[in-house]
Amino acid sequence: MLPRKSIIPEEFGLPGLASRMPRKPVFRDRVNKARFIAKNGSCNLAHKNIREQGRFLQDVFTTLVDLKWRFTLVIFTTTFVSSWLLFAMSWWLVAFAHGDLHPPGQTGARCVTAVESFTSAFLFSIEVQVTIGFGGRMITEQCPAAITVLIMQNIIGQIINAVMLGCIFMKTAQSNRRAETLIFSRHAVIAVRNNRLCFMIRIGDLRKSMIIGATVRLQVVRKTTTPEGEVIPIHQIDVPTESAVSSNSLFLLAPLIICHVIDKNSPLYDLSAMELQCSDLEVIVILEGVVETTGITTQARTSYVSEEIQWGHRFVPIVTEEEGVYSVDYSKFGNTVKVATPRCSARELDEKPSILIQTLQKSELSHQNSLRKRNSMRRNNSMRKGGGSSGNLRRNNSGLLTPKVQFFTPSEGNQNLNGVT
Repeated sequence: MLPRKSIIPEEFGLPGLASRMPRKPVFRDRVNKARFIAKNGSCNLAHKNIREQGRFLQDVFTTLVDLKWRFTLVIFTTTFVSSWLLFAMSWWLVAFAHGDLHPPGQTGARCVTAVESFTSAFLFSIEVQVTIGFGGRMITEQCPAAITVLIMQNIIGQIINAVMLGCIFMKTAQSNRRAETLIFSRHAVIAVRNNRLCFMIRIGDLRKSMIIGATVRLQVVRKTTTPEGEVIPIHQIDVPTESAVSSNSLFLLAPLIICHVIDKNSPLYDLSAMELQCSDLEVIVILEGVVETTGITTQARTSYVSEEIQWGHRFVPIVTEEEGVYSVDYSKFGNTVKVATPRCSARELDEKPSILIQTLQKSELSHQNSLRKRNSMRRNNSMRKGGGSSGNLRRNNSGLLTPKVQFFTPSEGNQNLNGVT
């Protein structure tokens, strides 16, 4: 038995319609990629299998400065105690060789007075190296060896003091401490500025002391493959900014918006809003300058991954003039607002400039419609309020109306009377 044909033709059925419907491009989910630079500026990089560990000991001072504070304090304390113990042993040996370790009560010519045990030699070693003179123990002119030990301990003690105190000072005045007050916006934005698609971030300095000769560099880090098949896991591409083109440094007195124009030389030129969310690129921002108070070069870093780039947003103004003084509201430092921005790539905008014009026209029409709706709502509310007030007035004034004149027809036999009420 043959199957009965459907009344609806096959080309108009669900399978036929589904096959003819235009399909949207399907983008693969973005693979979670490790950040190269963390938001606080630290490098997310682990060094493994370093065989030449001795290179770190060739630059002891830099190694000590790079150590954490707990290790630095342990080395600081261990070095001083070890030097005191070493020279305490030297003083004890000098006293032992000269025969100064007499029983209690026995006197004689000594190299160091009141040094009769290792404990007293240790106390004398501390007094010599840190120049604390209590007056109970002192060197005499009886032993040239004691004078030699005194000179050696003074020289070595000065070297240890210079290295350790210099290390503590450098760790305290490190340039990264100044970078804590250099801030970046939490998100980056992409919007239209001067009829061009631009990538923008906001930077600021919380201190009143300025950063002299401040410069900003942008780099895009992504995994690329060369035409020869070579895979570069961390390919760094320099991104020019408007400030770098116009001048060599920034006057970072108030928060600034750093703008990168997405042109044909930009690595973001072929990315649309949807493709950006699926990409694995990372934009690194580096702010460098000289600290005005100390003269030390400082550097602050941060990065933005695709999830932290807001397409179609713009930073809100935060600098206002109040009573002749410019005021900065840092509570709105990272706030953004939505603006009309095409969702296509910068390449498509260059090829079809009408897309930008249509987007701006739609935005203007929607803005006008919203204003009309708002004005109509205000007009309706005012009319409702006006209608309610007029009704109340009518009800309240009903008792004050002028009485109407009514005419009554008199009965037969009576006179014609007009009754007024």
